Amino acid sequence: MKDTAFYKDKLDAALVAVVTELSTIGVYDAVNDNWEAVPDQDISNEDADENTSADFVESWNERRATLSDLEREYRDIKRALKKIDAGTYGICEVSGEQIEEKRLDARPDARTCIAHMNEESQLPM
Repeated sequence: MKDTAFYKDKLDAALVAVVTELSTIGVYDAVNDNWEAVPDQDISNEDADENTSADFVESWNERRATLSDLEREYRDIKRALKKIDAGTYGICEVSGEQIEEKRLDARPDARTCIAHMNEESQLPM
C-alpha cells in the first residue's frame, strides 16, 4: 500500500470539497455533529399558490436527500482520516484483511476490501 500521506492528502481534499458542497444546502450543528438542510427559498403561506407550494416541497425533499448522501460521504471521509491517525487505515472492517491498493486509489474512504464491498453499505455509520 502507498504511504498513508498520499491517501491523507486525497481525503483532505475530498473533505474540503464535500464540506463546501454541504454548506451550499445545509448548516452544520457542531454540538450534535450533524448537518441539517436549509430551504432554498422562503415561502409565505399568504403568497403561495398550490403549484408554488408543491415546487417548494419537492425542492426541499431533494435538498434533504442530497444532504443525506453528502453527509454519509462526509462521515466516511472523517472516519478514514481518523483511521489514518490511529494507524488502522486500509483494513477491511469485515474481514480484517488489507484493502487492495486499487480500491483505495479509487475510493480512499473505502471501509472494506473488494471481496466485501457489497457489504459496506450495511456497516453502521
